[in-house]
Amino acid sequence: MAAGEHGHGVVDVVDDDGNLPEGTVRTASGRVSSAVEFRDESRADHPFTPVQLTRLDEALTLASRETGLRFSVYLGDLGDSPSERAAGLHSELEGSAEAVLVAVSPEQRVVEVITGPEARVRLLDRGAKLAVMSMVASFREGDLLGGLLSGLRMLADQAGGRRRTH
Repeated sequence: MAAGEHGHGVVDVVDDDGNLPEGTVRTASGRVSSAVEFRDESRADHPFTPVQLTRLDEALTLASRETGLRFSVYLGDLGDSPSERAAGLHSELEGSAEAVLVAVSPEQRVVEVITGPEARVRLLDRGAKLAVMSMVASFREGDLLGGLLSGLRMLADQAGGRRRTH
């Protein structure tokens, strides 16, 4: 982006040695033009764009709707005891008995899948391990979103369709 001023009362930005700041020039007309780096600081700590977040939300909704289980994703630091922290996060979920939490700490290179007692009956450890292996392979390639999306799909497939109570 570029910004500049022209007209009456322009403040001269020349330093004591007669130099303009880096990224600033005085044009032939006398106008001072500066290149300014734009950073959206509100997005500085967000790994996903709004479109990617929408895709993740849709995947979570679809997995939950198809299986009747409550799928959630946690992305962030899991502290000194990742398994304990993930279990604690899972216990805070509404309906944790039928909840499945995928907890990912990219900096620690940790992926945890935590299931409640009702979810565990339908999502066996073997199926969860396969989903984790798939996610890790994508994460290694730098595809965080793709790994989460494929992992959620695999977990939902392993859990099977919604159980009917008739």
